[in-house]
Amino acid sequence: MAYKSRGFREPSHPVGNVAELFAGVGGFRIGLARAGWKTVFSNQWEPGTKVQHASDVYVARFGANGHSNEDIALVESLPRKTDLLVGGFPCQDYSVAKSLNSAKGLKGKKGVLWWEILRLVQDQKPKFIFLENVDRLLKSPSTQRGRDFAVMLKTLGDVGYNIEWRVVNAADYGFPQRRIRVFIVATRCKRGPKGPSPELVISKLGILARALPIKKLSYELQEVKLDESADRISASFNKKTNKSPFLTSGYYSNGIAYTVKTEAVLSNKPMVLGNVLIPDSKVPKEYWVEENRIKEWKYLKGAKSIARTHKGSGTTYNYAEGKMAFPDLPTNPSRTILTGEGGSTPSRFKHIIKTSRGYRRLTPVELERLNGFPDGWTSVDQSGKLLKDGRRAFFMGNALVIGLIERVGKVLAHEIQR
Repeated sequence: MAYKSRGFREPSHPVGNVAELFAGVGGFRIGLARAGWKTVFSNQWEPGTKVQHASDVYVARFGANGHSNEDIALVESLPRKTDLLVGGFPCQDYSVAKSLNSAKGLKGKKGVLWWEILRLVQDQKPKFIFLENVDRLLKSPSTQRGRDFAVMLKTLGDVGYNIEWRVVNAADYGFPQRRIRVFIVATRCKRGPKGPSPELVISKLGILARALPIKKLSYELQEVKLDESADRISASFNKKTNKSPFLTSGYYSNGIAYTVKTEAVLSNKPMVLGNVLIPDSKVPKEYWVEENRIKEWKYLKGAKSIARTHKGSGTTYNYAEGKMAFPDLPTNPSRTILTGEGGSTPSRFKHIIKTSRGYRRLTPVELERLNGFPDGWTSVDQSGKLLKDGRRAFFMGNALVIGLIERVGKVLAHEIQR
């Protein structure tokens, strides 16, 4: 299956208005536009950085109208008649790139941004909310597994929402990257007859169930009661076990979270890494790995046990790493793109493939394709200046798989039209 890059076009007859927080380079906006949604407000701000690269790319592609490049704490309110609020809120405090003990969760520097999201929700009460984060969120922090997610469910539920969540692997639904994220969709509560059971919401009738089908449930739903106040939950939640009660799918309503382990209905037309590769003749020279450096790449990708000394206690311990694929096979979906993908330095986590010409790294266009962005999307900023390849790789490490957003967006579009 040959990869065909899709461009961006605003919908001619929008189904509703979107406000996009933590916008990055616009992944949510592209996917939702393909589903018929119009983004009328966006905010992108990276603290501690003088040059706002992601915001510059966003403006270069969409224009400055409705875009805000300021700390979210300074955003007073969402536009009136916002139907859908979306955002891939910063995940540094939950990232698998950090050790468990350093995952600070809601108390972390960027974790507190949840309260800014909640503030804006309380002010405008959009019909729907669609958020994305790393799946580690369901287990954060290490000292109270699941506490952060419990606080989010409780506080969002208290302002009038029912909430679905699902851990999604993009490759399961036919996309060429094994990118695992948790999707959270909240729907403003409606007056009227009681809705379907939590089991039906999770398995068939919910927004996520319709957008991303799962196999028939083979386990009973577990209940997690969240009837205490948010501050009590924050102080006491799950202190007696080291395992989060939140499983891969769930539904929260009226103070109770219902959760169960689920499996995706796999795509019968999956794409793989090989589908997004450009011809060798178009790959710049600097992406080819010199023969004398192959050994270093192999070592970093291989299994190893390294003796280390703890800086504080002086205790010696063995740091172990498992074997990783070398090279990455074009017949499989790619591994997750990380923010450190750029640069020619050998790395355990960067992708490396082998073609008839030799070993090479992935180009920015190939990384864009793995997330579903149009070719060259991150190539220039709003002044027309070419961006460095390492910066473009960083963008894709922070981005999301647009095709998944489009699928959820289409079900949301159906909901608002209905």
